[in-house]
Amino acid sequence: MTIRQGIPIRDTVLWVEDTGETDLTPILCLHSLFLDGRMFDDLVPAAAGRFRVVRPDFRGQGSSAPATQATVSMECCAADMIALVEAMRLPPVHLAAASMGGDVAVRMLAQRPELFRSVVMMGSSVRSEPPEQMANFRGLLDRTREDGFAGDDLEMMMAIMFGATTRAKVEAQAMLAHWRMRIGLLPRSAWPAMYGVLERTDAAGLLPSVTVPALVFASEDDIARPIEWSREVVEGIRGARLVPLRGVGHSPILEAPSVVIPEMLAFMAAVEQEKQA
Repeated sequence: MTIRQGIPIRDTVLWVEDTGETDLTPILCLHSLFLDGRMFDDLVPAAAGRFRVVRPDFRGQGSSAPATQATVSMECCAADMIALVEAMRLPPVHLAAASMGGDVAVRMLAQRPELFRSVVMMGSSVRSEPPEQMANFRGLLDRTREDGFAGDDLEMMMAIMFGATTRAKVEAQAMLAHWRMRIGLLPRSAWPAMYGVLERTDAAGLLPSVTVPALVFASEDDIARPIEWSREVVEGIRGARLVPLRGVGHSPILEAPSVVIPEMLAFMAAVEQEKQA
């Protein structure tokens, strides 16, 4: 049975959903901006009996407490997640990181490598926002800050978060409708996290410090984090493996769960076997 609770961390309270099997190695799930820990819902039944799945919402996002600062940085989120691992007394965890979750994961891995077993990144990179995109995204965030995402702005967000191939699939419409609704309902308190992602610093210099096994999914339809950004991550982490995905956009675990989840779990299981050998 999943345990759902708010856990006091540093100066905030993080919402955490935890399958709770203390005898299993945990997977700590780090979600995308605009989404929340529920983007990993399909991972829970797939991992049952094999891994414990811990799904927190970042500060100011999902069901966690609203942010009290104007901008929530990637460094702040990394400190929160490290504190969460320690507060929950988790053994070394596997990281499953989507989009901004990857920016946070790399900072965590560089700072406290002993807390982690492996990392899976999807729709992620370590680059700062390119100058040519910064003004456009800042304009979007400033324009929507008071009234939220609606109309053309909401459809723009859907095009950023999900690939064109996925958006055209009949079988994907229920999933897309769910997240369109969730993004349309985002409260004003989520905007500090959005500005934090927009203003993130480049973390490429941290890649050589990542020493755990790494699996990186690179999506050809990802307009937010182009595939060459994923290749940069793989080239920077010794022994990292790249898995290219066709017809998939920025949210692989939602757009292609039947491919991504088995590959992820097989990778983590192989890491476990190697550690036991």
